[in-house]
Amino acid sequence: MPIYLPETSLTAHAALTPRQIVAELDKYVVGQANAKRAVAIALRNRMRRQKLAPELAEEIAPKNILMIGPTGVGKTEIARRLARLAQSPFVKVEASKFTEVGYVGRDVESMVRDLAELAVDMVRGERLEEVRAKAGQNAEERLLDVLLPPTRPIAPDEDPGTARDQQNQTRERFRDQLRDGRLDNRFVEVEVREKSFPSFEIIAGSSVEEVDINLKDMLPGLFQGKTKKRRMKVPEALEYLTQEEEQKLIDMDSVARTAVERVEQTGIIFIDEIDKIAGREGGHGPDVSREGVQRDILPIVEGTTVNTKYGMVRTDHILFIAAGAFHVSKPSDLIPELQGRFPIRVELEALGREEFVRILTEPRSALVKQYVALMDTEGIELTFTDDAIHAIADFAALVNERTENIGARRLHTVMEKLLDEISFEGPDLANKKVTIDERYVGRMLAEIVKNEDLSRYIL
Repeated sequence: MPIYLPETSLTAHAALTPRQIVAELDKYVVGQANAKRAVAIALRNRMRRQKLAPELAEEIAPKNILMIGPTGVGKTEIARRLARLAQSPFVKVEASKFTEVGYVGRDVESMVRDLAELAVDMVRGERLEEVRAKAGQNAEERLLDVLLPPTRPIAPDEDPGTARDQQNQTRERFRDQLRDGRLDNRFVEVEVREKSFPSFEIIAGSSVEEVDINLKDMLPGLFQGKTKKRRMKVPEALEYLTQEEEQKLIDMDSVARTAVERVEQTGIIFIDEIDKIAGREGGHGPDVSREGVQRDILPIVEGTTVNTKYGMVRTDHILFIAAGAFHVSKPSDLIPELQGRFPIRVELEALGREEFVRILTEPRSALVKQYVALMDTEGIELTFTDDAIHAIADFAALVNERTENIGARRLHTVMEKLLDEISFEGPDLANKKVTIDERYVGRMLAEIVKNEDLSRYIL
């Protein structure tokens, strides 16, 4: 599933040194210095490559990264924040969703097509920002044409200049009223297009995944839908006309070309759960195609050309970051060719009590800050004492030890259970000042943690 990342760093990404990249990642991810160092070097090398002569730059392949570590330690978050920092198209895929050619399931090339779609959305969004002012002006003029009565012909005994001045003055008065919101309650009739596209598509290519070229793309003028008059309020009409004007001002061919180039030069694909497809042939049932999936992924990582509806996309310089827990299998269980395409290996450490305390309080979007902000919307002033935060970290670490270790994700389940009462009763509370201390944490969680069977189900 593609993840759109609109946020950008305050610092120009091209000027960031590896040390600064790590510092930026530290704002969101606790610990894992080795992994941060590896991705920082990979990103900086990509910047260095863009400054080289084209002939040499073409030869320098990205150094793909394999992250090894248990679930919930920050593998995905590091890759996600890196892409946001680099303002790069980024897509996260699950290796276990793909199947060998010939089996029913997702085709491995779909990850590149997802990335292309994402890049087109990013570039279109940037172009919209550029044309928004112009589109707003054009929409305003079209709306004034609807609001004003038709221009009457100039009489023979009338001065043409004076008549035009009067018309312009009337138009400007209406413009001022429109901008001041004095016409917001008026209704106007606007020509809108009916969205009536055919419900069938052309299958292009060898798999169902490639059902990307449909009739409305091939024959854009044929299925535009009839226009009809629709009655709407002035603000709604202005918004609709602005969107129409924005689409007219954006050159989608240019957007597609820019997006394809951005995918090829700065795209990042994060392949999660790669350990689930690690394994040799000889198995039966669902395991039989593991090596086949690896062999299908191999050309994408090595560098191939994938056909998308925006054109051919070369994957030679896309950065691939793979991750897996490797509890059952080992990185050496991957086929040798695929191992060779992930030259940088980093191991992420399991998280303990100290890291949980930091995760609860340090990052910009720390869990404690999230819950305080959520409760603030109800007018509740929620406060966590230091001993409460340490108690929450203790409980999370204890449950991870006794049951399955799911890393920092355990904090989400513990916090939800802890604040269950306040979240439910919040709007009806008479006392809007609530302090969470160690005693409160003990009261809400002690019984569940004490009963191991119960904690398996609830936490």
